Amino acid sequence: MPLLSQKEVLNLKLSCIPLSDLKMLSQNLEVSNIGTATEIIKRVLESHPNEKAIDEFIKGKYSKRIQERRAIISDKDLKKELMKVRTFSWGAVQGQLDQKIQTEYVRRIVRYEDLLNNVRAKLHNDITNYVICTWFNHWTTVLIEEHISMHPRVVPTIKSKKGIDIFFDGQPFDLKVTYLPRGYDPIKAISNPSDLAVWMYENQGAQRFGSDNRLFVILLDKDNPEKSWELKRDFNLVFNKIDTFFDNEVVSNNDEIVFTFGKNTYTTVAKVLIITK
Repeated sequence: MPLLSQKEVLNLKLSCIPLSDLKMLSQNLEVSNIGTATEIIKRVLESHPNEKAIDEFIKGKYSKRIQERRAIISDKDLKKELMKVRTFSWGAVQGQLDQKIQTEYVRRIVRYEDLLNNVRAKLHNDITNYVICTWFNHWTTVLIEEHISMHPRVVPTIKSKKGIDIFFDGQPFDLKVTYLPRGYDPIKAISNPSDLAVWMYENQGAQRFGSDNRLFVILLDKDNPEKSWELKRDFNLVFNKIDTFFDNEVVSNNDEIVFTFGKNTYTTVAKVLIITK
């Protein structure tokens, strides 16, 4: 999508607030909180509210969610748990575990004892590795996204909305924390991140296609890309790079890219932060 106006962005921010919290916010703004979310948002916009007050309300709610997570496990303890991972081998293509089971076991093996032996010999390890990798990626991403979302120039969402995780420099973004795609030239990625962004859009899966603005955080060990997963848990380095990026970057028309998917052409806004080691 092209760059949005301040009013359009404010409308999106309000639509990313759960109804119960939206009612509380509207009451704080001395606006009637009766009716549906759409009706309340309309009245809030018509009141020309202080956007900073809305941002602070959202960030306060998000901060409480972080505190709830920390009550279960602190940042320090979570980081310790993540350091226990010794290897990072999926064992199956991400998102295709069921297909692997069907193809290599269910539909190929005809004898019961052979099935059990094959499961014990290989599938158990494959599933264990798959779960570990998924677990590691999830919780490292949680810590990274929480850190980004609490940056002074970022406003997070507190209700799930497709294609929007954060607002940065007055624009909405879908936040993607990932690794450099296998086979993509690291030198090319670092020298021309816009081309990398186009590649990421054009090579996304059809089932999860989206043309929304995206902010990519790419982890890359330049000397050994296969070890990039270890860089993801180097939180001191990662957080410092994130802070520098969000302290200094701006969003402008220069961030617009054009990409093709299927038979259609799309224009969107993309930012890329490549964290290297």
